[in-house]
Amino acid sequence: MIRLAEARMRYGARVLFDKLDWLITPGDRVGVVGGNGSGKSTLLKILHGSEHLDRGTIERQKGIKVGYLPQEGLAFSGRTVFEECLSVFDEAQALERELDELVDRMAEVDPASPEFQEVLDRYEWCSTRFQALDGYTMEARAGAVLGGLAFPKEDWRRPCEEFSGGWQMRVALAKLLLARPRLLLLDEPTNHLDLEARNWLEDFLRHYPHAFIVISHDRYFMDATVRKVVHLWNRRVHFYTGNYSKFEKLRDQRLAQVRAAYRTQQDRIEQLEVFINRFRYQATKARQVQSRIKELERMDRIEIPPEEKVIHFKFPQPVPSGRVVAELTDVAKSYGETLVFGRITLRIERGDRIALVGVNGAGKSTLIRILAGLEPLTAGVRRTGYRVGIDYFAQDQYKELDPEAILFEDLLSHAPMMGDTELRSLLGCFLFSGDDAFKRIGVLSGGERNRYALARMLLQPANLLLLDEPTNHLDLRAKDVLLRALLDFDGTMVFVSHDRYFIDQLANKVVHVGDGELEVFPGGYEDFLWSRQRRAEERVKPEAPVVSEQLGEALRQAAPAAPRRMNPIKVAKIRSRIGHIEQKIESLEESCRVLQLELATAGGDHARRMRVIEDLGASQRRMQRHEDEWAELSEILAAEGS
Repeated sequence: MIRLAEARMRYGARVLFDKLDWLITPGDRVGVVGGNGSGKSTLLKILHGSEHLDRGTIERQKGIKVGYLPQEGLAFSGRTVFEECLSVFDEAQALERELDELVDRMAEVDPASPEFQEVLDRYEWCSTRFQALDGYTMEARAGAVLGGLAFPKEDWRRPCEEFSGGWQMRVALAKLLLARPRLLLLDEPTNHLDLEARNWLEDFLRHYPHAFIVISHDRYFMDATVRKVVHLWNRRVHFYTGNYSKFEKLRDQRLAQVRAAYRTQQDRIEQLEVFINRFRYQATKARQVQSRIKELERMDRIEIPPEEKVIHFKFPQPVPSGRVVAELTDVAKSYGETLVFGRITLRIERGDRIALVGVNGAGKSTLIRILAGLEPLTAGVRRTGYRVGIDYFAQDQYKELDPEAILFEDLLSHAPMMGDTELRSLLGCFLFSGDDAFKRIGVLSGGERNRYALARMLLQPANLLLLDEPTNHLDLRAKDVLLRALLDFDGTMVFVSHDRYFIDQLANKVVHVGDGELEVFPGGYEDFLWSRQRRAEERVKPEAPVVSEQLGEALRQAAPAAPRRMNPIKVAKIRSRIGHIEQKIESLEESCRVLQLELATAGGDHARRMRVIEDLGASQRRMQRHEDEWAELSEILAAEGS
C-alpha cells in the first residue's frame, strides 16, 4: 500500500533516521517504538503526507485512504457528538436524503410515464449503493463506537464544543474508527482513555479488517494489538516480528550482537592503525601499508550510541504507620443532586497497594481526594491511623509549584543531602535532560510540570501515597523508574492508573468504583478480571434440577462419561493464579516465622507482644484464605483433567 525507499529525515544537523526501506502491506499491525525525540511521530506524519522526507521516495497505492490521529490538537464545533460521528458517512447520508426525495417524486409522477421509470431506476441504484455502504447500520455503528469509548448516551446530543480536549480527541478517534481507512495511523490513542475504553479499543483493533500503525507507551496495549514492531534507534529503523514483549527480548539480543561487532571492529581498526604507523615510512612495507589504509577507508564503521543508564531510584523509606492506615465508614458524597457515593466502606491496611479502577466519571479522583481529606463528606466518617502521613499527587499537581523556581535548584532544596549526579539522573528519567534541568517551572507545559512534581515527590515520600494518574505524560522508561521505586517502597499507597501493566505489577488489591459503590478484589488487574468473570458466571449459573438419589445414580451409570475440557485461556489464568497464590503463601509463611521469632524474644514487653500477636493472627488468617483458594482452584483443574 505504501512503500518507503532510501528514506531519510533530519532536523538541522540531527538525523532522525536514514536509509529506511519499508513496505506497508494490507493487514499489517505495527507498533512504533523508540526514545523521546527519535522521530516516531514524524514517521507517522510522513506516512500520512503532512510531513515530507528530507531524502528518498515514498510511493502510495492509488486511491488509498489513510486516517491519522495526532496526539492532540483536534477540536470540533457546530455539531453534536453523534452528528460529528455520522459525518464520516457523508455519501450514505446523501443517498439517504436522495432516497427520501425519490420516494416523494414517485408518489407524484404517473406510474405509466417514462419519468417514473427513470425515477425508479435511480431509486434502485441508490438503494443498492446505500446497502453496500451499510447505510442502514451507520447509526448503530456510531452508537457502538461511542459506547465503547465511554461516551454516556446523554452526551451524544451535546455540542462538541462543550467537551474538554481529551474528550474532543475521543470524538476524533471515534470518527477514524467509523471511517475504517485502509491504513490507520494512531499516535498515542490511549492517552485520554480509561481502562474500560482501552480494553474496548484493544478488541476493536484485534478485529480491524485493514492495516494500522500505532505509537503507544502502554506495553500491555502493544502486546494485545501489534504483530510487528518498528524500532527507531541509532538513526536507523529496525524491524521485529512479534508483539512488544517479544521485541524487548529480540532487541536486547540485537544490541548485544551490535556491541560485540563494534568491539571486534575496534580491535581490527587498532591493529590496522598500529601496523600503518609502525611501517608507514618503510619502503619494503609500502604495499602492505597501502592495503591496510584502503581497508580502513572501505570499512563501514559501526556506530552505537552511549548506553542509557538504568536508573534505580529508591524512595527514602518513611516512618512505619499503624496497622490500619485509613478507614471510611458509611461515607456518602454528593455534589448538589448528583450522588457520587452512597454509604461506602473501605479499610486500608499497612502495606496495601490499592488500584482504583472504573470508567471515567465513576468517582475515582473524588475517592482519592476524600482519602486525602480534601473533600468534605456528605455523610459518614473518615479516620486515619496512628502516625499516618499523607502525600497526595493530583492530575493537576503542577498548580502547586512555584513558576519562578528552577528545576534543579528546586529539587536540590528538597534533598540537600543528595548528590548533583543523582538529582540530574532523576530529572533525566522524567525526561528533563541537559539544559532542561535549568529551566524555570513556569515555562514548562502542564504535562511537563506534572512530571517534575512526581519526580520531586519521590525525594521525601510520606507513608501513605495517594496518586491520581501518576503515569500520565510518562514514557516507558520513566514508567519503569516509577514502578521500580514504588515496588521498593515500604509504605501504603492508593493510586489511579489506566496502564494495565503498571497496575498488574504494583497492585495487591483492586477496588472497582462504579454506580456509587466500591467492590474490593485481591490481587492485580488480571486477578480482578478473572474474579469478576467468575462472579458473573456464578450469578447466571442455572439451578440444578431436583433429582432423587436413586434416579441420579441410575442416570450416572447409564450415561457415558464424556471428557470435559476447560477453555485453555481459562486454564492458563487458573494456573497463573495458583502460581501467584503459592508465592503469597511462601511470603506469608516467612512473615509468620519472623513474627513467631519476635514473639519469642519480646520478653515482658506487653505492648510489643500484643502487637506481634495481632500481626501474626492477621498473617495466619490471610494465609488460610490463600490456602483455601489454592485448594479450590487445584480441585477445578483436577476435575477438568487439565
